[in-house]
This record gives sequence, C-alpha cells and structure tokens, in this order.
Amino acid sequence: MTSYVLFIIMAVLTILSPGPGVLKSVTNALNYGFKSALVGVLGLSTGVFCVATLSATSLGALLAASQTAFDVLKYCGAAYLIYLGVKLWLSPAIEFDRTSKTAASYRRLFVEGLLFQFSNPKALVFFLSVFPQFINHEQNYATQFATLVLTFCVLLIVIHTTYAFFAHKVQSFLKTGRGGRIMNRMGGSAFIGFGVLLASSKKGA
Repeated sequence: MTSYVLFIIMAVLTILSPGPGVLKSVTNALNYGFKSALVGVLGLSTGVFCVATLSATSLGALLAASQTAFDVLKYCGAAYLIYLGVKLWLSPAIEFDRTSKTAASYRRLFVEGLLFQFSNPKALVFFLSVFPQFINHEQNYATQFATLVLTFCVLLIVIHTTYAFFAHKVQSFLKTGRGGRIMNRMGGSAFIGFGVLLASSKKGA
C-alpha cells in the first residue's frame, strides 16, 4: 500500500470539504434530528462502498499494465483536486435548507443516502482518479482495496456524524455565512496543495 497516511489526510479533506454529502447530512440533522441524520450517514457510507467497488473494477490490472493509464488518472486526479480547491475558494458559504420539517422514515433516509452517492461527483472522481494512486501493484490488490475503502467509509461516518451532531449547536454561526467561508478557504488551500503533491508523485512511490 502506498502512502497510507497521505491517503487518510486526503480522504479527511475530501470528506470535510463542503459539498453535496455534507449538505445532506447537515440538513437531515436540522430537519429530522440527530438520530435520523445518523441513519442517512450510514446510507452515504454504504453508497461510497458501492461506488468504490464499481469504480475500481479492472482498474488495478489496467494501471499495473499501463504507465500511460496511470499518468492519465494521476493528472486527472490532481486537476480535480486543484479545481475543487479553487472552486471552494471562490464559492459562497453553503446555505442550508431548513424549510422541511416533516418526519422521514429511517428506511427512506438510508436509501436516499445510498443512492445519493451515485450522483455525487466528488465521490465518483475521487475513486476513479485519486484512489488508484494509493495502490501498490506489487502487493495484494484486494487487501489494499478493502483497507482503503473501509478506512474512507469509517472516516465518512465519523466526520458526517460530527457535522450532524454540531449542526444544531452552530445554527446561528451557519446563518451568518462566516463559518462556511472559513471552511471554504481552509479546504480550498489544502486541496490545491495536495493536487500539486499528487501531480508530482511517481508510480509505486
């Protein structure tokens, strides 16, 4: 496995950054309560596992056989990270929809979270372009894949649960937009830095 610590850092930054998944977890917490939001988080995590499994199919063999394919994916991943960083810097603070106050079943929230990830560009691009860079093709692919994906899923559960838990505590801060702007600037700077780092990395390093 290549640079496991770096993978954890990049996964944390990806999950922490304001985006559709974070918005889903926070709005669930604001609209339906913490317990219901937690069910939605479990659905999001399950969806990530499914997306990762589909995205990684045959990628290991392709990357092992082709330096060109490796380079294409590497630069796509780096470009995505830099793009996301610039976008975060320039984007306004997230505004949360607090208009819906109707109850929602646990089953509905779980299924919504699961299906949500199949339309989440952040998850799709991460596992297609960034994730493969952390696989060492001289080691067992299945073991590395399971370790990295499960790590990502656990981090997602922890981070999104934390977002949901504190959503009610910081409602006034979120309404001002200041919190969202600070989050955007910190996340944007970090993504740009790691995009440059990824672009300069070498196969198997």
